[in-house]
Parts: sequence; C-alpha cells; structure tokens
Amino acid sequence: MSRKCCAHELPAADSAYRRVLVAALVLNAGMFLVEVLSGAAAGSASLLADAVDFAGDAANYALSLATLALIPAWRPRVALLKGCAMGAFGIFVLGLTAWHALHGTVPEAATMGAVGVLALAVNVGVAVMLFRYRSGDADMRSVWLCSRNDAIGNVAVVLAAAGVYGAGSGWPDWIVAVALAALALSSSFAVVRLARREILAAT
Repeated sequence: MSRKCCAHELPAADSAYRRVLVAALVLNAGMFLVEVLSGAAAGSASLLADAVDFAGDAANYALSLATLALIPAWRPRVALLKGCAMGAFGIFVLGLTAWHALHGTVPEAATMGAVGVLALAVNVGVAVMLFRYRSGDADMRSVWLCSRNDAIGNVAVVLAAAGVYGAGSGWPDWIVAVALAALALSSSFAVVRLARREILAAT
C-alpha cells in the first residue's frame, strides 16, 4: 500500500508525526515503570499485563521512529515484526494469568483502580494524538491499534478493580487479563495480515 493512497495519511517524514511518536514513547516508557511497580505491589495480573503492554508499545513507537529513515520496502517488514511481538505479548499474558489463578492471588483493588485511571488518561491522550494517522500503512496501523487497545484495556482494568473490591476475589482481574491477551492476539493478526499484503505487493 502506497503512503500516498490514503487521503488521511501524511508522509512518513512528516515532523508532526515524528513529534507524536516521541511523546508517545516517553509516556509509555514512564507508565511501564509505574505499572510494573504498582502491579507487583498489588499482586494484579491485569496491571502487570498492562505494564508489559506499555513496554511493548514503547518499543513499538521506537521502531516506528526508526522506520521513518528506512526505504518504503522495509517498513512493512518492521510492521510484521511488531505484529509478531503483539502476539507474543498476548501469549505471555495468558501464562501470567494462569499463574495468578493457580495461586489464587487477590489483588489490591485501590491500587488497581488508581493506576488504571492514570494509565487511561495517558493512553487516551496518546490515542487522540495518533487518531489522524489511523488509516495509514501497516506501520501506522500498528501504532494506532496499540494506542486504541491500551485505552480499552485501561477501562477494563478500572472495572476489574471495582469487581475485585466488590467480590473480594481475583476473578475479575484474571478475566480482564485474558481479555487483554485476546485483544493483543487479534490486533497481531490484523497487523501481520496487512504487513504481509504490503510485502507481497512490493515484491
């Protein structure tokens, strides 16, 4: 798919897009540190899953910045790599959730809720910044999907915190973690399929 075939898309070298990616990278790296510490302290599978997601997204934005200097033929290949990474994240979260379920972990609802709200605010801000680029090529599409998935996941984490508080059980936390894994796997499939299509078109 050409970068000029979509009316809503800007050129890869566009400075505004670069600034958005830098801001998204900094915000996601910061939230990774916040969530990995709070998730471990609270014993929350969904917070730790979201923390890993933030780390993956930070790497995603870093790779997207790197692709701006690449020739067009390499951009879908980078997107293919990122799509595979999203799938690996989904599998990791499933394993982490199974571990918490087997050990009967009951997370700390207050920490889950507070950090979930903070993460939601960050991800909504990033999603708004990236909204105009959502219809781009496979690389831009993967960036948009990451920001959208994060915002959806944070709403689910906040709801899980309420469920844990009301039920006194870890089940709401585990259910949300599995849902986050399913969302990552679904997005991975979409990005990989688009990237493969662009690679075949280029060859």
